[in-house]
Amino acid sequence: MQVAVVTGATGGIGFGCAARLAEMGMAVLATGRNGGKLAELAGVIGDPDRVATCALDLTDDDAPRRITDAALTRWGRVHFLVNAAGVGSPKPLHETDDESLDHFLNLMLRAPFRLIREVLPHLSAGAGIVNITSTFAVVGGMRGGAYSAAKGGLTALTTHIACQYGAQGIRCNAVAPGVIQTPMTEHRLQDERFRRINVEMTPYTRLGTVEDVASTVAFLCSPGGSFINGQTIVVDGGWSSTKYLSDSALTARWKTE
Repeated sequence: MQVAVVTGATGGIGFGCAARLAEMGMAVLATGRNGGKLAELAGVIGDPDRVATCALDLTDDDAPRRITDAALTRWGRVHFLVNAAGVGSPKPLHETDDESLDHFLNLMLRAPFRLIREVLPHLSAGAGIVNITSTFAVVGGMRGGAYSAAKGGLTALTTHIACQYGAQGIRCNAVAPGVIQTPMTEHRLQDERFRRINVEMTPYTRLGTVEDVASTVAFLCSPGGSFINGQTIVVDGGWSSTKYLSDSALTARWKTE
């Protein structure tokens, strides 16, 4: 039985990834700060032999060791690591104070760096790491600020790991979602301007879902993805790679003042 560690498993994408990997028959160690959501996830998986949870703050100094020890104590091995922990609502650079900068970088770059470093000695040929980045690491993005910086750093770390450890049979890839409908983005999608930027510029007929991302992660952790290494797979319906504008956007009257 393969074992996957998933961080941020109390959030929408992390929760979905953990559940999807369990559906594939893997054992899952799920981490996050919300013990209630971790218990909910364990209930969704529904097999005590294939799920363990670890409630902690991923930025704590001892978090990488605690997570790794929990997986090894329970199952004695790790095959996949999915770094899905994240936070949203960034501000542009000129509005970002040092406290916010440190928060974004610590959670979405330093923490996965340290966890990968801890888990790496226990990975063997056929193992894989998937880092959840963002379209904001691909195109920058308005208001990206520290979020874009952290996710861009995680993208660079992904390609380094793929190159450095690929010869050992350890793959590393990134999945870069666009705006996915989760509790983290729910309030932003209520903003008409933000919603129009995403809906009117996406050449597919809907916004992304957690399942879209979780299925991509699952593929990268399956035999079908076993020769994919050092890649960023963008899951955004074409938002970041096209110059699409909807008919309503193209026919809207421009404000010239």
